Amino acid sequence: MTVAGERLNRLGQTPWQTVGPFFHYALPWAGGADLVSNTDIGARVDLLASGHAMPPGPPRRGAVDGRRIEIEGCVYDAEGEPAADALLEIWQANAAGRYASLSDPREGLPLDPDFTGFGRAATGADGRYLFRTIEPGRVPGPGGSLQAPHIAVGLLGRGLMRRLVTRIYLEDGEGLRDDPILALAPEARRDTLIARRSAAGDGRYSFDIHLGGEHETVFFDL
Repeated sequence: MTVAGERLNRLGQTPWQTVGPFFHYALPWAGGADLVSNTDIGARVDLLASGHAMPPGPPRRGAVDGRRIEIEGCVYDAEGEPAADALLEIWQANAAGRYASLSDPREGLPLDPDFTGFGRAATGADGRYLFRTIEPGRVPGPGGSLQAPHIAVGLLGRGLMRRLVTRIYLEDGEGLRDDPILALAPEARRDTLIARRSAAGDGRYSFDIHLGGEHETVFFDL
């Protein structure tokens, strides 16, 4: 008879379980990547196995306040290949700079009952994703500062041991140069956190995420 420690030495440690693959039934829900209207964007119908019902979307909402924007891009692995089957979650303030479920000591900041600030999208074989949302307002930062408009991103995918956390800043966002959190990133790598607006100026932004390699996106420790 051996004790647990002896068995571990003899047999070796059980390998860590990596995150994913994901079940595309129920995790990405209909409308999950569209925070401003009711569409099936983000549900990735092409990834649902035949015979599965479409996950229901959220109840119909009213008009959401704020400037509509779209953020699209590709998730790449460390080898520069599209990362299939990744799952992205976003969390942001409303147009007034207030989060849906957090108290805010600043007075006069309205809640938007039709905007949750949370969304979820899955990538397909091409590694691409798309979110429809609004430009977030500025929220408080360390030492009484104001942060530039940003969207928090959580990313899960195959081969990852834990959730990766990063941010999306808008190229034309107010206060970008003075943002205290962006300043924590090495200056040479801050560009990996900036979503670039389209030349058409139609509210569309491009933001690619690199899990490793030369162009690795800045990720934050929690």
